[in-house]
Amino acid sequence: MKSTSSFGSYTTHEGVAARARWTVAAQTGLLSTMHLTACAVVHLAVGVLARTVLSTRPSAAGVVTRISGAMMIAIGAFLLVERLAG
Repeated sequence: MKSTSSFGSYTTHEGVAARARWTVAAQTGLLSTMHLTACAVVHLAVGVLARTVLSTRPSAAGVVTRISGAMMIAIGAFLLVERLAG
């Protein structure tokens, strides 16, 4: 679903202004880089926190491992069923 709105004299399309100083490609590249950076920072923080917490609690680490493994199997099964049905 695409949304279009007016912002001043610019028409924006999902956050990209068609008549801005930067080209659409440059705007898209900047937005992509910002998203990639934000995701990298969040995932790094989660990884460091998880390692810190789970290294002091081996039993919790085992539980997390089993739960995440079961969730990955469930997601894989769902994707397989969806692929075969669709």
